[in-house]
Amino acid sequence: MIRAYREIYLHNAQSALGDAFDYAVNACKIPGADFAKLFVASTLCKRMENGEPAILAGKSGIEIAAEVIEETTGRLPDAVPPTHFGRSKEYWIGWAVAYYQWYSARSYSEIFQALPYSDMLRLYDTLHEADVSKFADVAETRMRERFPETNLKRIRSAYGFSQAELAKQSGVTLRSIQMYEQRRKDINKASVETLLRLAKALGCSIEDLIEK
Repeated sequence: MIRAYREIYLHNAQSALGDAFDYAVNACKIPGADFAKLFVASTLCKRMENGEPAILAGKSGIEIAAEVIEETTGRLPDAVPPTHFGRSKEYWIGWAVAYYQWYSARSYSEIFQALPYSDMLRLYDTLHEADVSKFADVAETRMRERFPETNLKRIRSAYGFSQAELAKQSGVTLRSIQMYEQRRKDINKASVETLLRLAKALGCSIEDLIEK
């Protein structure tokens, strides 16, 4: 399965984004939904999605929040970070959404469209003590409802290939790729050779391409 970046950076990314949301909401008094929008609009968001070590391992959550706020609003926050005695709801949201972004290789913009901050807040009481994979399951369901794309399209997009580039690299015709992604042809009925070609070009397994 394709992940957004190397797993060694995941813990840092989760902690940093958790601290960023906690600081923005509880210290800077920015509503969580508003900070989510600022974060998605920032260049730093894209750099996190791309797995840049300088961001994932080189910046604290406070630094991330400050950079996002300064870039998107033009002002540098001077609020003192709160003293932590446990993970806040805001921290959990940042922590959980960072995990799902890594797990799914989807953009933060798509994630917050399918699962708005207010909905994540409502999930806190039910899921904050559960394994984070439970949050990922909920998020995946919501993503499929909001963006009913095929596995082929999702993995191709995460890999950075256009349909034409995938056709060239795999030897599978562009028309076939288009029809699989539009669900006009059932990829589950594709030949093993076709699936192998696509999987090899995308660096994934055949099972990743199959629709459940």
